[in-house]
Parts: sequence; C-alpha cells; structure tokens
Amino acid sequence: MLKKINKKLETLSLKNKIFLSIILVIFLISVAIAFLARAILVSSLTEELKKRGFVIGHSIAERGSGYILDQNYPLLLALIFDEAKLKERRDLIDYIFVVDAKNKVISHTFVQPFPEELQKFIAQKKAERVNLLKIAGREVFDIKTPVKEGIYEIGSVHVGLNKAHVDSLIAKLRVTFLGFISLVIVFIFWLSHKLALSITRPVEVLTNVAKEVSKGNFEVDMEGDERVRKNCPAFRDHRFPCWHLDELGVSGGKVSTKRRCKTCIFYHQEAGDEVSQLAYAFSNMIWSIRLYRQKLKESELKYRSLFVSGPDPIFVLSWDDLRILDVNPRAGEVYNFEVKEMRGKSFLEFWPEARDFLSEDSPLFNEGYIYLSKIIHYTRDQKPFFVNVHACPISYEQQQAVILSCVDITDMIEKDAQIIQASKMKALGEMAAGMAHELNQPLNAIKMGADLLAYVHTHQHTELSEEEIVNVARELSVQVDRASDIINNLRQFSRKSTLLPERVDLNKVVEAVLTLLKQQFSLSDIEFKLDLSPKLPSILGYENRLQQVVFNLLNNARDAILERRKEEDFKGVIHIATYEERKRVVLFIADNGIGFREEDKHKLFEPFFTTKGKGKGMGLGLAIVKSIIKDHRGEILLEGGEKGAIFKIYLPLLEVVENGNKGKDFSH
Repeated sequence: MLKKINKKLETLSLKNKIFLSIILVIFLISVAIAFLARAILVSSLTEELKKRGFVIGHSIAERGSGYILDQNYPLLLALIFDEAKLKERRDLIDYIFVVDAKNKVISHTFVQPFPEELQKFIAQKKAERVNLLKIAGREVFDIKTPVKEGIYEIGSVHVGLNKAHVDSLIAKLRVTFLGFISLVIVFIFWLSHKLALSITRPVEVLTNVAKEVSKGNFEVDMEGDERVRKNCPAFRDHRFPCWHLDELGVSGGKVSTKRRCKTCIFYHQEAGDEVSQLAYAFSNMIWSIRLYRQKLKESELKYRSLFVSGPDPIFVLSWDDLRILDVNPRAGEVYNFEVKEMRGKSFLEFWPEARDFLSEDSPLFNEGYIYLSKIIHYTRDQKPFFVNVHACPISYEQQQAVILSCVDITDMIEKDAQIIQASKMKALGEMAAGMAHELNQPLNAIKMGADLLAYVHTHQHTELSEEEIVNVARELSVQVDRASDIINNLRQFSRKSTLLPERVDLNKVVEAVLTLLKQQFSLSDIEFKLDLSPKLPSILGYENRLQQVVFNLLNNARDAILERRKEEDFKGVIHIATYEERKRVVLFIADNGIGFREEDKHKLFEPFFTTKGKGKGMGLGLAIVKSIIKDHRGEILLEGGEKGAIFKIYLPLLEVVENGNKGKDFSH
C-alpha cells in the first residue's frame, strides 16, 4: 500500500507536490490548533461561567446574611429572585436556593415544589463547592457559596448553572472558531496554490526548455525572443563584438565600457527568488548557446568555403591510421583523383613517409604545428612532385585528426634547378681552359703511344721488346680511362639533378669535384690538403647537387686566396676533411684566403650579396649552397674572419633517415 502511495506521489508534478505538502502541513497544524484551542477555550469558558456562579453566590451571601439572621425570608427570596431573573443571567441560572446552618432550605427560586434530587443532595452534607447534578432530566452545575457572619457559617447559597446553556455557548464558540479556522485554511489553500505556481512556473518553463534543448532544439520559444532578436546588435550582426560573450572588453580584470551596450538586451538579471534567478540564468545560457551556434555555423560556412575553394590541396586525416576523412577539390586535381575516391584512402599512398613526420613525439603534437619543406608526394600514376606541408592537429567529427595543406612547389623547384644549372654552365665556361689543358695531357700521351706503336708496326726491326710494347699499350688504356673519367665527371656535374634522393658517398662527391678543379687550381698555385675519412657513412641525398655545393665553396676559396694575393705573396692552401660526428656526416672546407668582415657574416648566404668586385659574381653561390643543404635536412656553419674562412656542413646519416627520425630532427 505504501509503495503504491509512494509511486503515486513520485508521478505528481512539482507544483502538486508543493501544493499538497503545504495543504497537509497547514491541515495538521490547524487540527492541532483546533484541538488545543478547544481544550483551552472550553475549559476556560466553563471555569469562567463557574466563577460567575461563585460571584453571584457571594453577592447573595454578602447581601442576604442579615436576612438570614433576622429570618426575614421574604426579603431574602426577593433578593435571590432579583439575582436569578436578571436578563443576562436568565438563561444561565437554573435555580438559586439558600439553606441555613442546619441545611434547611429557607428560600429558593423554584415555582414548583423543591426538587427531591436537591433534597437528597443537601441531606448528604458532602457537597463540594461545584457539583454536577441531574435534576428533572437536565444537568446543572451546583455552585455552593457559604454565608458567614464573622467566623461563623450561618448558611450557604446554592447557584445552579444550566449546563445545556453552557454547552450551547461552547458550541457557538466552536462554530465561530471552526469558521475562522476554515477561512484561514481557505486563505492558506489559495496562498499555497499561488506560491506553488510562483515556484514551479519558472521550473516548469525551465523543464520544458531543457527538454527541447536535450533534443537539440536550441530555437525553442522563450520569453523575450522577439525583443532580443530585434534589439540585440550582436545577434543581428555576428561581426559585432559582444562584450559579455566574447569578453573583448575585459582588460586588467576590469570590464571596459568601450564595446558595452548601455543597456544589455541579451544579458539581464531580473529581481526574484533563487528559482527565478536560475530560470533567468538558464535563459541567458540558452541565448549564449544560440549566439555561439550561429557564430559557429557562420564560421563553419566561411571556413568550409575556404576549404572547398582553396588553391592548394587540403587533407583532413584521422590520427590513428592517417585515413583521409575529407579533402578539397584542388587535391583531386593535383593528385589526379576524384574527390570521392580519395575519401577513405590511406594518405600513405600519396606520402609513404607520412607516419615518420606525424608520430606522437613529433613537433606536430608537441608544439601543435609542423612545417616541412620540399617533401616528395606521388600522384595517382606514381609521378613524384614536391610540396611544402603545413599541418596541425584538430578535432574532426568527435575524433582526433590532422589537417594538412600541401603547396605544390614543383615549378619553383624546377626554376631553382634551372638557376643552379645556369650557375653550373657558367662555372663550366670558366673552367673550359683548365679542362682543355686537363684533357690535353692524356690525349698527348695517347698520341705519342699510338705513334710509337705505328712506328714499331711499320719498321719490323726495333730495339723494343714485347714486354715494353705491352706496357705502352697499357699506358694508352690508362690515359684513355683518365680522359674518360674527366669527361664522365664533367657530364655528371653538368647534368640536372634527379628528383628522388639516393645513397651518396660524400668522399666520392669531393673526389669528383677535385678531378675537375685540381689541375686548374694547381695552375693558380693552390694546394689541396685532403683528410677524407676512409669509413665515412653514407647519406641520403642528391649527388649532383652536393657536387655543386663543393664546387661553389672551392671556387669561393680560390677567389678569396687570389684576392689576398693582391696584397701579399703566399702559398694558397685549401683544407678538405670529412668525418662523422653525432649521427651526422661533416664536410669541413677551410682556406687561407682574404676571409670576411664580421659585419658581413650574416649577409653572406643572402641571394645577390657579394664581397667581390663588379663583374666577378652575382652573389648566388652561397645562397645556392645553403638552399641545397637545407633540402638535405642539414645545416651549414661559417667560422673564421679576416685570415680565411671555415665552412662546416652537417648532413644526417642514411640510417638516421631510414629509422624514421626525420620528423624529430629535421622538421622545420
């Protein structure tokens, strides 16, 4: 039974619960007051009436004592009749009689014979001051008052109060009290109903709005909707900054009034109790969400349009497996795919090394952003091309993701390659005389050997032995190989660089360049001091470009030495060394030329800056060197001063690259 009542109560609304609770409490209090008041009032009224009986008896005793002593019973009778028949006492007093010291009735107000019940009552002589008697079928309170003369009791006055009249007075009092209590209950009923409504109405509105919001309906009608829509400038125009929402006016812990409306239509605090304040706060929260949702929607539309119309490929990748979640149309054009085909594919198909750069310990997640230059991507038909990659982590459709922007720089790379190629061609033009001299030596040796062999063949009698003839033939082969090496190195140096990196031995790069320059430098009285590590690890790079680096640095060293010779005569020396240091291969090139001024040090790698005279250089040599080293994820350091320059080039080992540390060590 109690469970059913509890379940029934649980289904009641908050308004009814509050209403019934108030009514129940008031009812219980009223019942308690009614019982308490009844007991108090009835008892007090009864006692008051009894006191009135005593007062009447005492009055008769005071005034009638002389009549009793004189035995003037007629006047005594007149006295008690006057007291009994007063208008206000007529209904209350049932009888009055007086007895003498011997309990003999000497006077009474009965018009009929003295009741036998009273005779018996008097005869008992044990009467209390107040006794409840039943006379002729009616109940009477008999109140006895002694009549004294001095210290002697000469009789007593008995006043009978009609209990029925007393009960009728009590009944009237009860009706009046119950009527008052009923009015109070009705008033409390009305007041509790209003109070319950005032408490629960904001809660009811709050509950209805919360239900709609929980369904995703943030456009639910609320009080003041039209007022805010029409009058709030931030709601009408999302570009307008709202001081309350955007906190654009907050500075130094104080709210600035620069952007604050004089009267905020949106955020207002009405007077009221805590429930009303809660409803207003919830309403303001809904308005905040509405405004932010509209701003977010507008922002999403704006950035979606930028995403779709972006001039460069943009990818959104899932963090777990680098699966393509979204992609813009430009990516389809660059990678030769339909956009719908690209969604769901692994990004590793376009960038096989992507995981190395997008690992958890990469700068992407440590710093929140990563920039990589000159990364090789592949199109649908596996055609490689260069891109610069910008990436940062985002949250996309409730999952961790990465957004990448890939800028196609293939054309720029090709133009750089053309600049480098032009620089090579210029250098080859400058080396033409030296290269001709270099080739003349093996060609002269070949000509002399060929003439000798022809002479031996023509003249059968000669002093040359067969062994000497074989040696001449072998020497011819050596000279042919020498000329072939010169030509091959020249061709290798002059051709364009490959697109894909390969395993490179830095020692061979140095030796190939020295094959081209050694003779020419010797004519300028410049000596090479070599210290190449025999166990130098391989690197991953472009051999042709690294030859350009060595070539440019050696040419600069030669020019510095020749420039210094204008001031003094000395032996030019270029020191070249290779060694391994901290998982990197180091190329060390030092000269004892004129050096450089300290204030020019930070400018030497800038394009078109040169310390040479007019017509002796375009200032691109060191700029090209720095660009090539940067493409190899390395670095170049310059030391020295006015007595020579020292270049140190650091390049990552092949094993470092293959171990996937590119994202750690060489990302920008």
